[in-house]
Amino acid sequence: VIETGAGVVHTYFDEFGDLDKGREIVFNAKVSRPSVCNALDTLIIHESRLQDLPAVCRSMEEKKVEIFADEKAYEVLDGNYSKDLLFKATEENFGREYLSLKMAVKAVANFDQALDHIADFGSKHSEAIITEDRERAEKFLKMVDAACVYVNASTRFTDGGEFGLGAEVGISTQKLHARGPMGIKELTSYKWVVRGDGQVRN
Repeated sequence: VIETGAGVVHTYFDEFGDLDKGREIVFNAKVSRPSVCNALDTLIIHESRLQDLPAVCRSMEEKKVEIFADEKAYEVLDGNYSKDLLFKATEENFGREYLSLKMAVKAVANFDQALDHIADFGSKHSEAIITEDRERAEKFLKMVDAACVYVNASTRFTDGGEFGLGAEVGISTQKLHARGPMGIKELTSYKWVVRGDGQVRN
C-alpha cells in the first residue's frame, strides 16, 4: 500500500534568511498555483525577522491572499496589510491544507521552535527553509521528516515531472517503498528470472 497524503506545507524564514530570496520563494510557493498539494500553507518566521514580514507579504496582498497571523505576526502586519485580508490565527489555522489563497503565519523565538512546529503540524510532504547559514540549512535537511525538504527554494518543485519521473501518479508521504513524487516506475514490482545451463549451488 502506498499512501499519498495531504500536503500541509511550511516555509521557515530563518534569522539568517535573505529578504529578496525569501520574498520571491514565499510568493511563488503560495501564489503560483494555490490549489495544489505543494503550495505553501504556513509561513514560519523567526522573531528577529518580524520587521521584514510586511515586505515579504506585500506582493501577496495584491493577489488577495488571506493571512491568519499569530499574535506577534498580527501586531506587525496590522496597519501594513489590508484589514480585509488579515485575521488573528486560532489553533485551527495551523496544520491545515488550505488549497486556496489563504496562509497562516507563525512567529518563533528560535530554530528549534520552528522544527517543533513542523513536527507537530506538518504532513511529511514538503518543507523549506530560507537561510544563508550552511550549518542551519544542513540541520534542517537532516532533522525535518518530510518526503521533500528544500533550502532556499520553493516547495512548488515537489512534482513528478519536475523530478524527472514522467507523469506523476501521486506523492507518497510515508517511508515504506516509494517516498515523495512517484511515476509509473514506483508503482511497478519486479521478479527475478534466472536462465541456467546446469548450474548448481554448493
